[in-house]
Amino acid sequence: MTLPLMVRKSLRQHLLSTWITAFSIALAGGLLMAVWVVKDQSQTAFAGVNAGFDAVLGARGSKLQLVLNTVFHLEESPGNIPFSDYEQIRSNAAVRVAIPIALGDNYLGYRVVGTVTNLFHDVELSGGRRFALEAGRSFDPNLREAVVGGFVARRLGLKPGDKFQPYHGLIFNPNDQHAETYVVVGVLEPSNTPADRVIWIPLQGVQLMTGHDPKSASDISGVLIKFKDTSPLTARQLDLFYNKQGNRLTFAWPIAQIVAQLFNKIAWVDKVLALVAYLVALVATGSILVSIYNSMKERRRDIAILRALGARRRTIFAAVVLEAAAIAVLGMILAFVIHLGIMTGVASVVRAETGVVLDPWAPHLVMLWAPAGMVALAALAGVVPAWKAYRIPVAENLAPVS
Repeated sequence: MTLPLMVRKSLRQHLLSTWITAFSIALAGGLLMAVWVVKDQSQTAFAGVNAGFDAVLGARGSKLQLVLNTVFHLEESPGNIPFSDYEQIRSNAAVRVAIPIALGDNYLGYRVVGTVTNLFHDVELSGGRRFALEAGRSFDPNLREAVVGGFVARRLGLKPGDKFQPYHGLIFNPNDQHAETYVVVGVLEPSNTPADRVIWIPLQGVQLMTGHDPKSASDISGVLIKFKDTSPLTARQLDLFYNKQGNRLTFAWPIAQIVAQLFNKIAWVDKVLALVAYLVALVATGSILVSIYNSMKERRRDIAILRALGARRRTIFAAVVLEAAAIAVLGMILAFVIHLGIMTGVASVVRAETGVVLDPWAPHLVMLWAPAGMVALAALAGVVPAWKAYRIPVAENLAPVS
């Protein structure tokens, strides 16, 4: 009897325990791969999402908070700045596009952001793409009209011609509804940026909304900036001008490095998740050892018969080790299905909460070393029951069972 045939017959003979153990390996492997892919993809995706801008100008405070609030539409606003600051930086010779935004309202939990129509025409996203309308047209700056991000439109079922009344504040409260009614005139195509989760209205719509402070009617939350060239010299000059020589404004640049600070602050979360994944992998590997080791008692006679038929001790030893490895291989095949399920769920949540898109199908090096590592650990775990099988005496176990 060949070695592969011995392994196959043993797996079939203990089919239930084989699949239970393989499933535990699948859970461990799927979790292990998902942890690494989510960690690396999220860091790359967040750092790469700048919504077409190089820098942000806003009120004095944390650069990270300013970027999260204006680019990712998360967090609270650090404060408002006068409209004159927007006019000043817009006139800077190095600035190609400057987009003012005003925040402070929401509709059913999705942010309502005031801006200018240049956002839809002048901003260039990654790969030379621009914002495009899937339906309808851009809003009229002088009317109560709105352009809805693609994700919001699908979640809320909004389409051109629909009407809505915003709610005060960034968190939905049904008791804080504004009196103004806006008409949806356009829906943006999905851009895979945080802009997909926003309802865009004219700048003055937010500034003059009932319930807002009249003294801040001309203020804005920030300015999104795109430079004419990629030279860092201009940005450094503006950084020196706003951040080093005053205490009223914050110039957040470069956006990617600022977002990286977020992941540095929560790096401990990645370590905890990785530790949990490793522990699950060890437990799953231990289950292989226990499963095969406990079956050795009922296999003693079978092994003795194989030995009597000419099988060598090392053949029996190798068969048990290969059986453990085979269970891990089956488990890791299932692990890819579990990994895909986890990634699909995580990607859905991340997109819903941030607008950032993760790719569940994207390849990663962990998909090579995790299966190899799990199979190697399983084979190592198989050494203990294999040694027990190696030492089974032939004569004693060939005797008839009364």
